[in-house]
Amino acid sequence: MVDLKSQYQNIKEEVDKAIEDVINSTAFINGPAVKEFQENLEKYLGAKHVIPCANGTDALQIAMMALDLQPGDEVITTTFTFIATAEVIALLRLAPVLVDVEPDTFNISIEAIEKAITPKTKAIVPVHLFGQCANMEAIMALAKKHNLFVIEDNCQGIGADYLFSDGRKVKSGTIGEIGCTSFFPSKNLGCYGDGGAIFTNDDDLAYKMRGIVNHGMFVRYHHEMVGVNSRLDSIQAAILNVKLKKLDEYILARQKAANYYNTAFANHPKIKTPITSSYSTHVFHQYTLVLSGVDRPKLQEFMTGKDIPVMIYYPIPLHQQKAYISERYKDGDFPVAEHLSAHVISLPMHTELEDEQLAYISNSLLEFINR
Repeated sequence: MVDLKSQYQNIKEEVDKAIEDVINSTAFINGPAVKEFQENLEKYLGAKHVIPCANGTDALQIAMMALDLQPGDEVITTTFTFIATAEVIALLRLAPVLVDVEPDTFNISIEAIEKAITPKTKAIVPVHLFGQCANMEAIMALAKKHNLFVIEDNCQGIGADYLFSDGRKVKSGTIGEIGCTSFFPSKNLGCYGDGGAIFTNDDDLAYKMRGIVNHGMFVRYHHEMVGVNSRLDSIQAAILNVKLKKLDEYILARQKAANYYNTAFANHPKIKTPITSSYSTHVFHQYTLVLSGVDRPKLQEFMTGKDIPVMIYYPIPLHQQKAYISERYKDGDFPVAEHLSAHVISLPMHTELEDEQLAYISNSLLEFINR
């Protein structure tokens, strides 16, 4: 699904030197490489503050801790996403309120958000799923109307551009009060282990989150608040510094591969290709098809037999996960998400895909579907 080995070979000299420099410095935690990466990412995103942390899940948790959300407060998010989005809400004893998604972008439904808002609602967590932004202009309008916080789960969308109706263009993750991302190796900007970051333009929130990631400590052994231990290793920061320079190039490569797939599957009655919205670019963390009248398990078996990895993101929506089953939901309440979970499939998508590989993947999929 992701050819990290080939990608590494293309940047091996720079990466190896960056790692060697950190080892020689012995500044393994919060070393100069972390500060350099923080500043470089701030410039790339146009964000006032970036706070590196240990992983994307921690980023979401730290964001919610910084907003002083209290047990029982309701946080609205999508049911069609990776579990981490709802997991941190539950871990903090907040109340995850799951809502359905749009059938075209797979992102959180604005209509569903509005219906779910109650006096207990305190925040909205839109997920920029598969690499394109949720409808942030509409979400921010709802948040303003109801005095809610917005935390962007940008773990799959880093590098995407959001286009406001007045012509402004900003990077995903920089619109709400706080944005969060993951540097898991398979992400568009991935390190060689775990890593994450939090973004904000609010000075007070930035100060608070810098304390939370370091045990609630600003002065050594003086703990002003309850915190966690969530720091980005210097070696991972050094690797990310190399890869950040190439992020836009990587995005273009993914978009080129997606265009190839789109052309190959155009107008096929059994295949719905990804739609790019008018308000967001798409960085294609995943390339996800919606199938119709296709035996998906047999297709998976067929593709695997041809040495082509395919994945299902996500086979079970959150409201049907055992850990999150609630009396407030029943099967059928989320028709779009439930349909997607039963019909989506994701094809290989990474920066090293060549036309020969794309042709083999596309032709193999069509071979099965057309027979």
